Amino acid sequence: MKKLLACLAVVSLAAPLLATAADAPADTAKKAPTAQQARMASCNAEAKDKTLKGDERKAFMKQCLSAHKQEKQQDKMKTCNADAKAKSLKGDERKAFMKECLSAHQPAA
Repeated sequence: MKKLLACLAVVSLAAPLLATAADAPADTAKKAPTAQQARMASCNAEAKDKTLKGDERKAFMKQCLSAHKQEKQQDKMKTCNADAKAKSLKGDERKAFMKECLSAHQPAA
């Protein structure tokens, strides 16, 4: 019985210390969300607002997350087209320039 009481006393004293130690790494892990995490949160909120479930939700999320990639591609095309126009490139020179320009602007995310 004395051993049981001693064990309970040790556990009751150690529990708050363990809980505090477990919370410490969580504080350091609270960083700003990445761009992907922000898009995911935004799309999740939109899907929740529309009360989508199952396959409808899955299709919506796929479309929502890929829409950002399409926007980036369009932005790259606009920038490269403007640069090619400013340089008055035509034909094969323009084609080579566009290929190089679009591959140089690959997204980091």
